[in-house]
Amino acid sequence: MEIKKVGVVGCGLMGSGIAEVCAKSGYKTKVREVSEEVLKKGQERINKSIDKAVERGKATPEQKKQTLENLSFTTKLEDFKDVDLVIEAAIENMEEKKKIYKALDSICPTHTIFASNTSSLSIVEMGSVTKRISKMLGIHFFNPVPVMKLVELVKPITVDTEVFETAKKFAQSLGKTIIIAKDTPGFIVNLLLVPFLLDAVRAIESGLATKEDIDTGMTLGCGHPMGPIALLDFVGLDTTYYIAEAMYQEFKDTRYAAPPLLKTMVLAGFNGRKVGRGFYTYQ
Repeated sequence: MEIKKVGVVGCGLMGSGIAEVCAKSGYKTKVREVSEEVLKKGQERINKSIDKAVERGKATPEQKKQTLENLSFTTKLEDFKDVDLVIEAAIENMEEKKKIYKALDSICPTHTIFASNTSSLSIVEMGSVTKRISKMLGIHFFNPVPVMKLVELVKPITVDTEVFETAKKFAQSLGKTIIIAKDTPGFIVNLLLVPFLLDAVRAIESGLATKEDIDTGMTLGCGHPMGPIALLDFVGLDTTYYIAEAMYQEFKDTRYAAPPLLKTMVLAGFNGRKVGRGFYTYQ
């Protein structure tokens, strides 16, 4: 198997970053969003990211030109009829993802590999609505994708060995370091990270400490590059809440039960940096 053309479903924070690194690595990359308006925002995000890389000396103007030439944008899944790999970076909602994969299954060639960027949901369940469950796996990137070196490669019991090895070589070709996880909620990173983040929210909720002191304690006391509350704002409170809910439903372990304060903030729309307000306020 050889991957030459990549389709990315979603052009939000994750999708735009995934598309950028794929195009930068020489793959012809098509990006799909649900509307022209959302697609344009994603395109602008990619342009800003590449410009920043050039300014910092991380990329040359020629590399920028080549990356942009490798990118194309669409609002139609039908335009994925010739891709070798689809990376889905849609909303963290199982039913929505199933709809996407069911549609893609009838559009993409039989050789096309399906990969989800999900951070917590079952790969096997997504693949169950297709006729190619053996060509389905997880490729979980981390935000911001152009900067973060890690990729969790999620290996469900149904995936074909050759498909998995092809996906592994692809992820490595993007300059990423690979860790392999089983298809269980949270995989490796979120299995350990989510309880830590939820405990930080509980500490605020119970009046144990201020958000500033919690973050300072973990950055200076434990050497973390970012405190848990700042990290929650960066990842997105809504994203963390959905991940926690999915993990709690699977494990029924109170460590993964979202604190009432987190749920309240998500309901209020205080989802972090992306909206200008979370636990902290941003310009």
